[in-house]
Amino acid sequence: MVQRIAIVTGAARGIGAGTAIRLAADGMAVAVLDLNEADCRATVKEIENIGGRALAVGADVSKTDQVNASVERIAAELGPPTVLVNNAGITRDANLFKMTDEQWDAVLNVNLKGAFLMARAAQKYMTEAKWGRIVNISSSSALGNRGQSNYSASKAGIEGFTKTLAVELGRFGITANAVGPHFIATDMTQAMATSLKMSFEDLVETYKKQIPVGRVGQPADVAHAVSFLVSEGASFVSGQVLYVAGGPLC
Repeated sequence: MVQRIAIVTGAARGIGAGTAIRLAADGMAVAVLDLNEADCRATVKEIENIGGRALAVGADVSKTDQVNASVERIAAELGPPTVLVNNAGITRDANLFKMTDEQWDAVLNVNLKGAFLMARAAQKYMTEAKWGRIVNISSSSALGNRGQSNYSASKAGIEGFTKTLAVELGRFGITANAVGPHFIATDMTQAMATSLKMSFEDLVETYKKQIPVGRVGQPADVAHAVSFLVSEGASFVSGQVLYVAGGPLC
């Protein structure tokens, strides 16, 4: 069986790192992509420690030239990519009346434009192979969240983008789905606690009380969902948004 080549963006830490390691455990070769190549090496080392094959790649996903160059490099050094997980994302939280143009543009450029640029660059390899999997990481914030008009808009955009990819690319054997995590214990949610001027432990306890399963999520929870959506067995699942939230969301 031919080894699949996967790209995971924002894979230096958190959900991206967990997903990259899981896909490697599933037998894929993985391009670990983040803003700084050096930051990707820890994830690459973990993959190599379990006998996997990985490549550290530094690129700003909001920049067309960097995206195109990185995908071409991955195709040359690992092989043509047919799995793409668009996980790279940032937050710049503020209530609407305080939000600056720069905060809005930064979040939309990385979270939404970045997914578009990566998908556009990778799809040619998928269409040539007549097989592909795209998973875009959304968020429960797509449903609305105070102080996150930019982030919420970017994630709602991701969900519409995903559904359109499913329509356009399905005839080439390519599926596109989105995974929407709720509260996942990562560096990003630790930063949220800092911005709220509370300890991370207190923030976790607050969310635990709201989540039906009685705990917050871990990167592995999201990685498991992605693993299914990129599998051979998920070929009839496309254009869907799967919320990984420990319970229903309104």
